[in-house]
Amino acid sequence: MKNIKYDIAIVEDNPNDAELMVRTLKKGNVTKNMIILEDGEQALNFIFCKKQFADRDPSKQPKVLFLDLKLPKVNGLEVLEQMKANDETKKIPIIIMTSSKENSDIKKAYKLGVNSYIVKPVEFNKYTDVINNVGSYWLNVNEYHQ
Repeated sequence: MKNIKYDIAIVEDNPNDAELMVRTLKKGNVTKNMIILEDGEQALNFIFCKKQFADRDPSKQPKVLFLDLKLPKVNGLEVLEQMKANDETKKIPIIIMTSSKENSDIKKAYKLGVNSYIVKPVEFNKYTDVINNVGSYWLNVNEYHQ
């Protein structure tokens, strides 16, 4: 695990949503190199190389992190806040992918430094289009500097 560099980290507690994201990104040839993290605590452990990820090389951060808001243990806004408060991790692009359209969530996310806030489309084709477009943008169009 310590030598793997993932293009995308997906922080999603709903296994169906996570699997759909992975399948969509693979099928669209965006990337096959992803990790799924099931809650906010696991995401922070991965990013900061703690506990089960203690042997991970901290220089091999993902190019982008897709983050749900409503997560067990540590919610998405707390993950965002901790990552953006750290000099080593604040440059990782974070895309919130959530079902929440609450204005307070959107405002707080941008105040904390989120790079993009996307409400998950309900319709399957729109959802897969959004995932492919966002993934392709952050991996193929955006110039990433670590």
